[in-house]
Amino acid sequence: MSENVTINLINRLVQRGALTQQDAADLIKLAEADAQMARSQAQTLAETQAAVASQMQQAAVASAPVPPATEDEYRVTYVPETVKDQIRDQLKDEVLAQARRENWAAPNEIPEWTRRIKIFGDLRSQYQGFTFPTGNDVSGVFPNFVAINSGAPFDTTGAVLAPQLNVNQNRNRMLMRARIGFDIDLEDGFTAGFRMASGQTNSPVSTNQAVGAVGGAGSNQGGNFSKYNLWLDRAFIKYQNSTDANNGFSILVGRFDNPFFTVSELQWDEDVGFDGVAFKGRYEVSTGMTAFLNGGLFPIFNTDLNFPDNSAAKISSTDKYLYAAQVGVEFKPTKKIEAKFGAAYYYFQNVSGKLSNPFVPLNATDAGSTDNRRPLFAQKGNTYMPLRNITPTALNGFGTTNQFQYYGLATGFQNLALNGRIDFNHYEPMQISLVGEYVKNLAFNKAAINSVAVNNRSGGGLGAFAGSDTAWYLGITTGKPVFEKRGDWTTSLSYRYLGSDAVMDAFTDSNFGGGGTNMKGYTLSAAMALSRSARVGVSWMSATQAAGPTLNADVFMFDLSVRF
Repeated sequence: MSENVTINLINRLVQRGALTQQDAADLIKLAEADAQMARSQAQTLAETQAAVASQMQQAAVASAPVPPATEDEYRVTYVPETVKDQIRDQLKDEVLAQARRENWAAPNEIPEWTRRIKIFGDLRSQYQGFTFPTGNDVSGVFPNFVAINSGAPFDTTGAVLAPQLNVNQNRNRMLMRARIGFDIDLEDGFTAGFRMASGQTNSPVSTNQAVGAVGGAGSNQGGNFSKYNLWLDRAFIKYQNSTDANNGFSILVGRFDNPFFTVSELQWDEDVGFDGVAFKGRYEVSTGMTAFLNGGLFPIFNTDLNFPDNSAAKISSTDKYLYAAQVGVEFKPTKKIEAKFGAAYYYFQNVSGKLSNPFVPLNATDAGSTDNRRPLFAQKGNTYMPLRNITPTALNGFGTTNQFQYYGLATGFQNLALNGRIDFNHYEPMQISLVGEYVKNLAFNKAAINSVAVNNRSGGGLGAFAGSDTAWYLGITTGKPVFEKRGDWTTSLSYRYLGSDAVMDAFTDSNFGGGGTNMKGYTLSAAMALSRSARVGVSWMSATQAAGPTLNADVFMFDLSVRF
């Protein structure tokens, strides 16, 4: 009986007088209580029945047969706590690694790409003293060809003496050098780099700035505490296919360090940067022996698009290139001895002078067909020839006036260069090294040069051509090969003979004998570390001209340098 039916029945009994109103109210309260209890019991029963049904269903599933695992599945019935800890730690490390990569774990941290850029540089202060012993020839037999070729052509019939090199007045200079560069890891074998450097001029063989000295012709920098120039010294892209130091190859494009193995500055000054494309390869022939191959193509001079400016009809290009290749091997004959040898061939195209087509220059602005053959940078020592084939006519007094002349190299250069180095490590950490270099210019023809040479002649500059095609260098070095702490030191002694036309004087050592070729003599130097990054050095170079008029030059250098 429902709750509503019971209440209606009680109310009917009150109407018929069978119950009083008070009894009816009491009975209604009792009926409502009974109904509430019945609802509670029914709910409890329903919940119990549902729980029993669920347990029965789970038991049925558990007792059902388990299908076999597939090839991609591996069922674990029990996971030890140690394994759970390892899984948890691994997941934690993966999440943290992703956070570092995406920079959301430490948003204020520097970007990841900055870690792939390395900054380096160095600063150097140097005292340099040039001393010229008495007896040097000051009769005007040492023309400054780079000064002549860099300006207007020189009138050989004029009353003014051609620009001359200093060979008798001592000079003292304070020099400074500043360089800063960046090495950039581009990943997947690609790297890049560039470097800025000081320099009084854009000379390929020096980054020195003479303190208080102005720059080259037309320069308004330097002197009177004014600022100095900063040049783009290196800028390249490099690809390297392997991190194995003994196997692999690399390709460089742009402007980069000398890619060839050398042991001295006989042919290449340490500051020379190579423009172009270079290849470097290494292969480990056997344990302890590695062969190497270096090569490249390097533009030296590119003809100006509008050459010559003052003529409607332009002159064909005279581009100059260096083609070079080197093979070599490095090995260890014993545990304490290391050796490295290399043989290189350098072919310089279109660097020699060539007589122009016959013409009559009426003034200093008229151009000859081979003017581009003149070197726009040189030091001293190479043999030169006139470039312009000037026709004698009434317009130039039949060769007595208006002989505007430029000068080019009297020989071509095809250099065979042999380099060797042997390191003795019996007294580690000290090292004793023997080095040697030999260079021969295979394009040299003494008879042909004699017919055109305007310098490097015997008999006070008026006799036969006296130059040569050979250069060689021998040296010994003792001390720490790399400075690591205060007190590390090194010393070296060397002797060189540098024939007039063995190498191009534009690229050889810029300090020995004042720079250039046709010099011979010795060098004594020493250096010591003041700290891991600071060092002092001292050098003495004594040089004598190898052929031609008398020229002796001594150079003393003291420097303090730091690197970072």
